Amino acid sequence: MLKIYNTATKKKEVFKPLDKNCVKVYTCGMTVYSFTHIGHLKSYLTSDIVCRYLRFLGYTVRQVMNVTDVGHHQSDADEGDDKLEAKARTENVSPWEIARKYEELFFNEIKKANISAPDIIARASEHIPEMIDMISALEKNGFTYTTDVGVTYDTYKFRNYAKFAGLDLDNQKAGFRVDVDDKRRAPWDFALWLTNKPNHIMKWNSPWGAGYPGWHIECSAMCKKYLGDSVDIHTGGVDHVKIHHTNEIAQSEGATGKKFVKYWVHTEFLNVNGTKMSKSLGNLYTLDDLKHKGFSPLSLRYLLLKGDYKKPFDFTWQSLYNSQNELVKIWKFFESIAGITPSKVNREYKDKFKEALDDSFNTAKGLTVLSELINDKVLSVEEKLATAFCFDKVLGLDLENARYALTRLEDYQGINPLDKQKASLLLEERSRVRAEKNWPRADEIRKEIDALGFLVEDTANGPLLRVKQYGLVR
Repeated sequence: MLKIYNTATKKKEVFKPLDKNCVKVYTCGMTVYSFTHIGHLKSYLTSDIVCRYLRFLGYTVRQVMNVTDVGHHQSDADEGDDKLEAKARTENVSPWEIARKYEELFFNEIKKANISAPDIIARASEHIPEMIDMISALEKNGFTYTTDVGVTYDTYKFRNYAKFAGLDLDNQKAGFRVDVDDKRRAPWDFALWLTNKPNHIMKWNSPWGAGYPGWHIECSAMCKKYLGDSVDIHTGGVDHVKIHHTNEIAQSEGATGKKFVKYWVHTEFLNVNGTKMSKSLGNLYTLDDLKHKGFSPLSLRYLLLKGDYKKPFDFTWQSLYNSQNELVKIWKFFESIAGITPSKVNREYKDKFKEALDDSFNTAKGLTVLSELINDKVLSVEEKLATAFCFDKVLGLDLENARYALTRLEDYQGINPLDKQKASLLLEERSRVRAEKNWPRADEIRKEIDALGFLVEDTANGPLLRVKQYGLVR
């Protein structure tokens, strides 16, 4: 029985869908003004596992992800320039060009990490009428007021505004910046539609004047369009809890009068060597950075699956190195039995895997079950294959294409296939001469392998080749 840790209640709850025929999932997508880094991917991996596991359980899933291509200011509290327009100035192109460029890059990145594409991708700029309709509904229901800046949400009118994030609004008053609009009735009131930005390029007509939407209204309006007034699961980063998701609840429930989200799933931050990822600290990494160091994107996926999405995760190059070594061993196992036809899924192992993932998507326990399956001395190879491939529908480690995954990894590491073939043959010769106790020749062979860019590691399971530059098990 699946239990989900719900941010709203701070406890695990038994999952009961609103509609048994379709689970509705909304995922907060990227603001497409810059490159996608591995911290972003941690959050989208959580969303991917949620949808994959629900489908594993037999549910039909409808996942919607927004693309924010207008209206997200440099502060979540509406301060500063629109991020896309600020980026457009630095690159000397239009905001529309910025949006399409970084949107394409984002979806390429999640594909590399084997994160499934959502069923519906909703661009904010293409849903302005829906946003205007929702703001009009809020206006009709008495949740808005107008200032020189534009239409603003009156949070005092929404009785439970502070409840979701546990905000202490009285103590937040002191020092809260409201430079963006000194006519706001409360510091935490937020923009729904902005009309006082004459130099803003991305603008549309509305009942309140030409302007553009606030960031928060975008998700509420697009979620309602594709998933209705209430959704089963809403995913996103933990940084959205206090402002963006709090405001989404206020908007959606203020407009419809219905409960917006049943289960909130939030992903904690990815840190680097114990510190927050930051451009200023120079520790913000992309998948290209990993590739240039010889790491597969799926090694990052495997590393993150070993953690708990609900807890901060500390990324280090050593941890990625260790995870890649583990994943390579798994891939090599499946490469070694390629061509064998899978038989049936083992019920006992499938139940163990399900028990692990039922614990609020506990992928770390799921990987432990996979490891136990691979090392089982009794189970047939055919049954192992069928069962592992079943697990991989959730884990997404490309086990059915292990040989291809290993080849791609060699591409990342710049390995010459001929050199690898020579080193493998030399390794076989070394095993023979060692059995003959021809130690001088064995030492010569080690040096020849070294000259090809490989190292030899003698293990209990026999000798292994390592790539000298990266030290990765091959």
